[in-house]
Amino acid sequence: MIPRRRAPAAWLIALFCAVLGCRVGTQQGHAPEQPIAFSHALHAGLYEVDCQYCHAGAERSRHAGVPAASVCLNCHARVKTDSPEIQRLTAFVTSDRPVPWLKVHRLPDFAFFSHASHVGAGLACQTCHGPVEQMVRVAQKETMAMGWCLDCHRQTREARIDAPLPLATLAAARLPDADKIPPRHLLPPTDCSACHR
Repeated sequence: MIPRRRAPAAWLIALFCAVLGCRVGTQQGHAPEQPIAFSHALHAGLYEVDCQYCHAGAERSRHAGVPAASVCLNCHARVKTDSPEIQRLTAFVTSDRPVPWLKVHRLPDFAFFSHASHVGAGLACQTCHGPVEQMVRVAQKETMAMGWCLDCHRQTREARIDAPLPLATLAAARLPDADKIPPRHLLPPTDCSACHR
């Protein structure tokens, strides 16, 4: 009879760390207090500021990006300058320091995600981020777990959703009949290598 070998302690520790790493994206409800109180309900909701005005990288990059404080000062150099929050923002700018915003939505490092491909497919920011335009303090609405992402990809494939080509693609093509180009059928990937590169 061959004796069973016990798993080395190092292997068990590595497995435990991997399991913890997989839970990074499951911080549903995570809503850290930010260094400057910023209300998405006011800016994106009441004033209808487009998400991409502040998160300019969303259309062309993996990361949506956090706006530089100077973007905020496009308005707040003149609007509500006596507000303590705006004065705190101005202090960061005048001292040439970035605002140390705290990340709300976080995926594991081993998962590849591109905002550009999702925005380019016509996906609304609220699909993943929830009704941000109603949030005074942004919270992670969804689990952002692998199964949640895969469910969306599978449902999109099954629903046979069509989406127009992104405006940037149409502009680059400079076609006179660009408005007559049929929409493309969305086929989000469901294989492992799409997100685990």
